Amino acid sequence: MDLQEIRKDIDSIDSQLVALLKERMEKAAAVAKYKKENGMKIYDPHRERDLLLRVSELAGKEHEASTRVMFSLLMELSRAYQSKLMLPKSKYEEVISTALESTDKLFPEKASIACQGTEGAYSQSAAQKLFSLPNIVYCNSFEGVFNAVDKGLCRYGVLPIENSTAGSVNHIYDLMTKHSFYIVRSTRIQINHCLLTKPGVKLEDIKEIVSHEQAINQCSEFLGNLKDVKITTYANTALAAQAVANSDRNDLAALGSASCAELYSLSVLKRAVQNKGSNYTRFICISKKPEIYPGADRTSLMLVLPHKPGSLYRIISRFYAHNINITKLESRPIAGSDFEFMFYFDVNASIYSPALSRLICELENELESFVYLGSYSEIV
Repeated sequence: MDLQEIRKDIDSIDSQLVALLKERMEKAAAVAKYKKENGMKIYDPHRERDLLLRVSELAGKEHEASTRVMFSLLMELSRAYQSKLMLPKSKYEEVISTALESTDKLFPEKASIACQGTEGAYSQSAAQKLFSLPNIVYCNSFEGVFNAVDKGLCRYGVLPIENSTAGSVNHIYDLMTKHSFYIVRSTRIQINHCLLTKPGVKLEDIKEIVSHEQAINQCSEFLGNLKDVKITTYANTALAAQAVANSDRNDLAALGSASCAELYSLSVLKRAVQNKGSNYTRFICISKKPEIYPGADRTSLMLVLPHKPGSLYRIISRFYAHNINITKLESRPIAGSDFEFMFYFDVNASIYSPALSRLICELENELESFVYLGSYSEIV
C-alpha cells in the first residue's frame, strides 16, 4: 500500500472513532442523569481504575501505555461533560457577573496604593507603571500591604510575585492563604540592580553588602566573586539603600536601583550586577472587592488537593480537557497540616470563555478548598 492508501484507511478509522466518541458521550449523559437522580458523585475512582486495567489488558504490552493515556483523557472529558449536566451553578459565576457589570470600563489613573518598603522601592516603580497618579502608602511588610487593603486603608496593593531569575516570592504565596483579596491587574518591570555606596568608596573598601533576599539571589554570581564580604538581608532594596546613606560607615554598600542612588545621594559603583540582563519581576495589583476590566485574559486560582496519588494529574488533565493553557503552577505547604499543599494556577483564558466558566464550576464543586483570585490583564 502507498502512503495515500494508508492515510485513507486511517481517515476511515478516525470517522468510526468520532462516531463511537459521540455514542460514548451520550452514554455519559445517561450516567450523569442516573447519578443526579440517585445522589451519586461524579468521580468514581474504582470504576476508572477497573476500566484502565481492562483496556490495558485488551491493548497488549506494545500499546498499553498509549491506551492508558488515551482513556485517561477520555474519562476526563466524560467527567467534564457529566459535570456540565449535573453540577449546580458556581457561586463565583455570580461574583464574576457582578464584577463585570459594576467595574468601570477604564482602569483608574489614580488611587491609594499600599506598597512594601519606602521611597525608591521597585514596588513603587510597579505602582507608577500601573497608575498615572498613585497615592502610595508604604508598609513595613508584605503582610502590611494585605492588611491595608483588607481594612480599607488603601483601595489597592502592589506586591512582587515572581522574578525571572530568582523565581517565585514564596512569602507572598504563603500570605495568600491567609487573606481574602482579588487580583485586578499585573505588570512586569525590568530590574537592574546597581552596587550603591557613599561617594568615594571603592570596591576593595566594601566589607558588607545589604539588600532584599530576592535581589541578593538575583546577583549571586557577582556576589560570589567577592572575597570576605558579608551579605545581609533587608526587608527592601530601598530600605537597604537608605541604611547605607544614613550609616557613618564607608565599607557598607547596597544592591538597589539607580533611582535609589539619586534619591539617597549615593554613588553607583557598578551597574547591572544581576546574573541576567533580562531580569524582570512580575507584580500583582490586589483589591478587596473583585474588579474585572475589559480585556481580562488571565485568571488566577488557588486550590487544595487531597493527598492522594494522581490528584494533581486529574486536575491538570481537566484544564487540558477544556483546552485552557496553564501559564504558572506554584505549590506551597500548608502550615499546620501534614503533606498538604496549596496549588496556585495562572491560566490564559478570556473571562468570557464558556470553558473557563465550566472549569471554575467543576473545581469549586469537586474540591474541598477552591478560591477564585480574579481575572485581569497584564501590562507589559
